[in-house]
Amino acid sequence: MRAIVCHERLAASVPSGQRRPTARHMIAQLIERPQSKADMTASRHISPSGSGKRLMFPIFAEFGPVKLYSYGLMMALGFWIATQISSREFERRGGDADQFWRLALLSFVTALVTSHLWWWVGEAIAGRAGRVELLSGSGHVWFAGMIGGMVTGWWLARRRRLGVLQVLDSAALGLPLGHALGRIGCHLAGDGDWGRTTDVPWGVAYEKAIAGWPYEPGVVVHPTSLYETAAYTLVFGVLLLYRRRAEGGALLGACLVLTSIARFIIELWRLNPSVLGRLSEAQLVALALCAIGGWLWLKGSCATPSKAKP
Repeated sequence: MRAIVCHERLAASVPSGQRRPTARHMIAQLIERPQSKADMTASRHISPSGSGKRLMFPIFAEFGPVKLYSYGLMMALGFWIATQISSREFERRGGDADQFWRLALLSFVTALVTSHLWWWVGEAIAGRAGRVELLSGSGHVWFAGMIGGMVTGWWLARRRRLGVLQVLDSAALGLPLGHALGRIGCHLAGDGDWGRTTDVPWGVAYEKAIAGWPYEPGVVVHPTSLYETAAYTLVFGVLLLYRRRAEGGALLGACLVLTSIARFIIELWRLNPSVLGRLSEAQLVALALCAIGGWLWLKGSCATPSKAKP
């Protein structure tokens, strides 16, 4: 989840007597990545009729002083549905569903910690985060969480003498759908995971964003969180059809390849800064995971089929 500085905070930092910077200028400074002419044109696009606005619910419900945030709700829902699907797949492959649930809970906690730490380190290096942000619940990086969760699952499966690839293949089935639901939470909350400014008819103005909206009223952006939701739901459908023929890490490999390709492409519309040439950090990680996934997919395709239930 990208931490975005609020529009008011940025504007307040301008000395008196100087012209107030435009939203385009401020967002360009935030991401430290020059915009193309197309982006500059799009950032000046104002929707006269207010088109592009979508319903947002950063806070899903309130019970007195207790607030239920949409992001946390969808993350929890995504975990529950993904684990339900994966535990049944593990049972189909001859494992114990209850054992898988216990393993999944520990892996999920590790995923949350590693995803937040990855985000915090990047923000701290850039001078945008300190001790307060380290202890907050905001700021997550999906790939870091997935890697942390997978490593934890691998370690726990070995300690409990479970089939490591059997566990990871089962986890890979529900993972994309869980991620898809989590991205809906990003959209509802407006956590800063949106894309570049645009004039497409489905553009969104996250004016109630919990992360703060740095653009002028009427400016719309690519709803890249919803792009990811659509892409990962499609990946889940492909894996669901392929799972009966995938053994020995092949399903995990297919999951890594397909989700990495999806993220690499969607990253073209996002605001993440380049770190190597024109590639962002997420794209570099996607390339690495795609290579690992390709190797697992190829290796697993040559494995001897197990006696899993149909």
